[in-house]
Amino acid sequence: MNDPRAGQIASPSDLVDVAHLVTSYYTGTPDPSDPDQRVVFGTSGHRGSALKTAFNEGHILAITQAICDYRREQGYNGPLFLGRDTHGLSEPAWVSALEVLAANEVTILVDDRDGYTPTPAVSHAILGANRGKAPDGPGLADGIVVTPSHNPPADGGIKYNPPHGGPADSAATAAIAGAANAYLESGLQGVARIPFARARAAAAAYDFLGTYVDDLPTIVDIARIRDAGIRIGADPLGGASVDYWAHIAERHRLDLTVVNPLVDPTWRFMTLDWDGKIRMDCSSPSAMASLISRKSEYDIATGNDADSDRHGIVTPDAGLMNPNHYLAVAIQYLYGGRRPGWSSEAAIGKTLVSSSMIDKVAAALGRRLTEVPVGFKWFVPGLLDGSIAFGGEESAGASFLRFDGSVWTTDKDGIILALLASEILASTGKSPSEHYKDLTAKFGDPAYARVDAPATREQKVKLANLSVADVKANSLAGEPITARLTAAPGNGAQIGGLKVTTDSAWFAARPSGTEDVYKIYAESFRGPEHLAQVQTEAREVVAAALAD
Repeated sequence: MNDPRAGQIASPSDLVDVAHLVTSYYTGTPDPSDPDQRVVFGTSGHRGSALKTAFNEGHILAITQAICDYRREQGYNGPLFLGRDTHGLSEPAWVSALEVLAANEVTILVDDRDGYTPTPAVSHAILGANRGKAPDGPGLADGIVVTPSHNPPADGGIKYNPPHGGPADSAATAAIAGAANAYLESGLQGVARIPFARARAAAAAYDFLGTYVDDLPTIVDIARIRDAGIRIGADPLGGASVDYWAHIAERHRLDLTVVNPLVDPTWRFMTLDWDGKIRMDCSSPSAMASLISRKSEYDIATGNDADSDRHGIVTPDAGLMNPNHYLAVAIQYLYGGRRPGWSSEAAIGKTLVSSSMIDKVAAALGRRLTEVPVGFKWFVPGLLDGSIAFGGEESAGASFLRFDGSVWTTDKDGIILALLASEILASTGKSPSEHYKDLTAKFGDPAYARVDAPATREQKVKLANLSVADVKANSLAGEPITARLTAAPGNGAQIGGLKVTTDSAWFAARPSGTEDVYKIYAESFRGPEHLAQVQTEAREVVAAALAD
């Protein structure tokens, strides 16, 4: 149930005390015997709040030393690109990381403007530095981004991108988290560190912004957008893309307005998310309420989260598009002849909790569909070698190949997905939401939702390790079950939960990494009432499997 203030501008009582937050970062000492205070890498790095002793200086010192150890073991001896977003804890953590990296004699590249750095710009930089190098050769670059993504202002986060440019895989994150926790348990013995002044002097400058922005015509048809005179409103939501959008407008001569150029670590200008919290979720109608209210002012309006790896698309005719809807339209457009430089064998990548509308689009296009577990890391190999031309997540994260079929980024890129919406309008004369209406007329109009159900820590562990044999049900919402999945069909990787499908519906259940709940994703092509039935029976199926 939504908070009654959802979609309203934050009030003073909603704002984080930034001074207290930063003080807590330096004064809080993590207790590694407390599971909530240990280093835990989820699908996008370690996240937490200094106010809960879950993201403090000790964590960052330990994590960064563990990354230094890992890259040394792997033979990565090229430069490390270090970026940060606009969260209040990001600069303090960036400073701590820099001190450890410099003490370990890592060649560090930081933004030449001392500005904020979107995640896709870091991925783009890593791939550029490693172009032409052997995957196991010397001089390979990697990166760290200090960001908790779209999380609330009190949170901090840090993630590691190895030389392939995308999110680190499970083996790497397990090794880094294990070593970091060992450092915490030892009282940080073995962690090297030098004073910030020396560390900052040792870091070299890199033009993240200029390199990324100048390269955009190789991935999006900027000239077509400009020539069509598309009026764009870009809202960085107070995040790292703020200077990038201004530079994109100037460099490429686009009719583009940066709707809100403010950066404030309290995010006092944000409208509250569905639960009454400040959250920079560009896929949320509540968090995007301010931009949605201005939809008639622009041909296309877009939003990005704090590190710019996610996108939100607002059109005059439909408001904020559901992320699944836009993914389906983007795939239809890109694979439908607009990228002749792409291989005819290149697959479409989707996570298994993304809409089955994508399956129907892929089938109509005659393209292979690769369905993977949740997490963008699963798309990295395909984007690198071109066997996947587009990879997308239901949570509004995606990336795709350049016009010539070569890799752009191997991490999510909210900026290019935002620009693609304008390219679609410029090329076809129809907004992405109008294109989605065409898809529903052809394939049906699915109802999709995600809900949470309570679960103990023990139940979450069991859910993550279910086998197909644990699912006894033969039908779901009046239809025979056609598949029971605990591994993704696209790559055979364990999904850390369960997916059940029928001819017209499906559900997937996965444990939350941060709360005592599990998430139920569900979709039905038979409408909202059938979806509700699917959700109800999904709880029963999961409960029965956990009870055995």
